[in-house]
Amino acid sequence: MIKNIIFDVGDVLIEYRWKQMLVDFGCNETDAERIGREMFDDPDRLWSTFDLGVRSDESIIEEFCKKHPEDSDAIRWFISHGEYMHVPRPSVWKRVHELKEKGYGIYLLSNYPESLFKKHTEYADFMKDIDGMMVSYMIHKGKPERDIYEALCDKYRLDRSECVFFDDRQENVAGAIQCGIKAELVTSKEGLLELLKEY
Repeated sequence: MIKNIIFDVGDVLIEYRWKQMLVDFGCNETDAERIGREMFDDPDRLWSTFDLGVRSDESIIEEFCKKHPEDSDAIRWFISHGEYMHVPRPSVWKRVHELKEKGYGIYLLSNYPESLFKKHTEYADFMKDIDGMMVSYMIHKGKPERDIYEALCDKYRLDRSECVFFDDRQENVAGAIQCGIKAELVTSKEGLLELLKEY
């Protein structure tokens, strides 16, 4: 029996408009796509390091700028102005609140640097409904590593057989399942709302 519902944040409870944000800065769409991929698909996994909270924002920015000097202005602005990156999903937040009212425990499990997490959740209604959270910057571990799933369950004494986890990445869904947590892949806002109907 499911008693606890665990949510990722990005592309689950909120959407990202990273490409449009770079266009807003002044990039054309081709350059916006390229610069985004320079950051998110960095071969040295620098963005993943950012998520872990083991280095300062400024040191991450400086390393990206050193790697891509021609794009340094856009990269610096992008990372420094994360408040423009996210888009609310009010219909999902309403559903989260309804689930909370039905008695489910509501938890967050997400990969995020501290600065962006705070910017993206500061005015989010769902934060009033959560019973706990484990974010990568807090323990310097990230999904799909087993440690972060276990840290959430241990901290809040969650029975894994009573939990379901919603995430937009297949490897993170697989990581949860390997830890004994039921998990569902989120492919769209509409798809998530449909999945939550079960509960």
